[in-house]
This record gives sequence, C-alpha cells and structure tokens, in this order.
Amino acid sequence: MQYLLNAADFLWSHVIGYVLLAVGLYYSLRLGFPQFKYSGQIKKVLRKNLKSSEGVSGFAALATAVGGQVGTGSLVGVASAIAYGGPGAIFWMWITALLGMIITFAETVLGQLYRVKLDDGTYRGGPAYYVQNGLHSRVFAVITAFFYIIGVGLCIAFMQSNSISQAFTGVVDANPIWPGIVVAIAAAIITIGGVKRLTNFSSRVVPVMAGAYVLVVLIIVITNITKFPAVIGLIFKSAFTAQAAVGGIIGHTVMDAFRHGVARGLFSNDAGNGIAGIMHAAADVKHPAEQGFLGMFGTFVTTIIICSLSAFSLLLTGVVGDPANGDGIVLVQDAFQTIMGTPGRWLVFFAMLMFGFTTLIADLFYGESNIILIFKEKYKVPLWIYRIIAFIMFIVATQMDLELVWGFIDVFVGIVVIINVISLFLLFKDVRMVLNDYKRQLDEGIEDPVWNREKEYHLHLYKENKK
Repeated sequence: MQYLLNAADFLWSHVIGYVLLAVGLYYSLRLGFPQFKYSGQIKKVLRKNLKSSEGVSGFAALATAVGGQVGTGSLVGVASAIAYGGPGAIFWMWITALLGMIITFAETVLGQLYRVKLDDGTYRGGPAYYVQNGLHSRVFAVITAFFYIIGVGLCIAFMQSNSISQAFTGVVDANPIWPGIVVAIAAAIITIGGVKRLTNFSSRVVPVMAGAYVLVVLIIVITNITKFPAVIGLIFKSAFTAQAAVGGIIGHTVMDAFRHGVARGLFSNDAGNGIAGIMHAAADVKHPAEQGFLGMFGTFVTTIIICSLSAFSLLLTGVVGDPANGDGIVLVQDAFQTIMGTPGRWLVFFAMLMFGFTTLIADLFYGESNIILIFKEKYKVPLWIYRIIAFIMFIVATQMDLELVWGFIDVFVGIVVIINVISLFLLFKDVRMVLNDYKRQLDEGIEDPVWNREKEYHLHLYKENKK
C-alpha cells in the first residue's frame, strides 16, 4: 500500500497541481477570464434552462453533474484536506475552483462538440470522445476510456459507498456492509433506468439537499461568528506559512497545504478530470457555450460555496486534530454534534447519504459512457459486466481503509487529469471558436444564440474555412 500512497503523493505534490493550475491560467488569460466576464450570462442561461425538455435539459445535466460533484468531496474531501494539509489547504481549494471554472467550461464545450448520439436518442461524450473525434486517435481514446472506467467509474464510486457506510456507523452500531448492500440495490434501480431517470432523479434531489445543507452549516457559522475573522486569517496564513504542531493538531508544511488543497479541490468540483464533459454532453441545448456556462456555475457552487461552508464548520468548531484520531466524514459529524448534539450526527449521515448516492450514480454513468466508446455497438454485454462488478465492489468498499481508497483515487484520477489536460491544450482553438461564435451572436443582438451544427458554423467546415 505504501508504494501506492507514495505514487499518489508524487503525482499531486510535484506534477498535477502545477499542471492543473497552469491550464486554468492559460485558458483564463487567452479567453479573457470568461468565468468573471460572463457571470451575468451564467444567471440568464440558468434561468432559461430551468424548464424541462423532451431530452435531457441543460439544468437536469447541471443538477446531475453537481450531484456528482457535491458528494464526498464537499464533506469527506474537505475534512481530509484540513486534517492532512492544514487550514491552508482551503485556500488552494479556492484557487483550484476559480481557475477550475474555465477548465470545466472547456470540458463541457468539448463534450458537446464531439459527443455521439445513441439509438435511444440520448447523447454520450467526454474526454475519450474528444480524443477520438477531436484529436482523431482511436488508440488513445480507448486508453483514456479505460482509465476513466477504473479511476472514476469504479474508484471514486467506491469512496461514496465507503463514506455512506462510515456515516451510518457513526450514528448506529452496525456492520457497515449493510448500508453498502442497500446503496448497491438503490444504485441498480436508478442506473438501469438510463440517463433520463438519472437526470430526473438528480434534478429533483440536488437543489433540495444542497439548500438544506447550506442552511444548517450557516447556523454553525452564525453561532460561532465571533471566531470567523480568525478562521479566515488562519486559512490565508497557513497557505503560505508552515504550521507547527499545537495541541491536538499536527504540523503542516506549505507543500502539505498545496498538495491536499489542490487534490481535494479537484475531487470536490471535478475540474480537470474531464467528467463534467461526460455529463454535460448529454444535455439538449442550443449552443455548447450555453452548457459551458452551466458547467462553470456547478464548479462555483461545489467548491466556493459548499466546500467553504464545510471547512468553516470544521474550523469554527475546532474538531480537526490528528488524523490518526479519525478523519473524513467522522470529523464532519463531530463538528455538527458540537452544535446540535446527536441529531447533528444523523443530519450529516442523511446529507452524506444523498450527496454520496447522487455522486455514486453519476460515477456509474461516467463509467458506462466510456464502456460504450470502447465496445461501440457491442457495448451491452460489457455494460452489464461492468455494472455487476461495480455493485459488488460497492459492498466490498465498505470494508476498505479510507487512506487506501484515497490512494487509488489519487493515482488513477491523476493519470486521467494528465490525459485530459493534454487534450485541453491541443483543442484550445475549438473552445475559443465556440466562445467567439456565442459572443458574435450576442454582439449582433441575438439574445438566444444557436450553434449551427450543420451549416457554416459546423466545427469541421469552420476549420476548413479557416485554412
């Protein structure tokens, strides 16, 4: 196991963090910081897509993507980031989110551009698809799809089952395998119903659960409001200054803060790992940039809002100490218990149940989308094999050590990020072309821009005209 943890530490401390921030800064500078420039347009697009459509609406895709983001990353990930990286890790989570918004925009746009339509009328897309159809490499597309199946479709999904079970055993003295079995059965019911059932479920559940969680954490913040300025100061100070061990809190270096902040920041909002492009590719919208704006909004909600509130609740209540005494969801339950007593632990369990479950079924969809790319028209049997393996592993994962699960996630997702970032650099012109087309239509007075996929603004014809 130590080799796995060493590999994860090397990837996130010396490679991925810098690469991820570099691509976010590159896109931001080259496109004029659209995450700020188009903030008004984001609100307009969000209101427009609240209504349903015959296919998968833009809002339904956003809700499902957010449901896949506001999962353990917003609870377990934040707690682990602080426990192992110190309060300064939260600062780097914020930076990852701000630069990650434009990365999510790019992934979403490319997912829309290079998606494929299945026989049932639904769409599939994502990094493996834009590697195949945008970079014209079937071999690398299959390799990419394989790592997404293992890293996202299985490993990240395991974390959800593990965390839900741990939250349950935090309030009930029971074997964690039992909630794992329930989760596996419920996931099967939703997943087998297809993408439409998945998005319908998420669009109803996600707004309610996110709103309820925000409300309760705000109560914790308000209750401890006198400590709030000191907590903010501690976050910024710890991001750039090594912290010595004090009381029950272990010491942290600046690199600890950077490594765990970026890693858990990515885990919370998925910016850089490409899975936003998978879910948002399913949306039926008029223009790829429109869905890109919704993707940016999802990244903002998950990290800048949800993760920040989780971090404040942990730091204000002072429950973060030596990770040897517990980390992950247990710390979040401890924080809520300090304010609400035992009901607080139950509240965190239900939040983890809903957050983790929506993430889990989204992860299954991501895995299935890549199964379809690899096997093309013959995907149905491999799809069922994948589902059976996943459902079994959801139960097995309840018995796995949390540090081991994180190690698998960091290694496989790290590989996924590297592949995706290279693709984003190579396909930058395509993203810029889509944003320019959207801007051109707005400048011409068109309030509701439409991407013409068949005529002069079709991607391939556009490229030919530019030669």
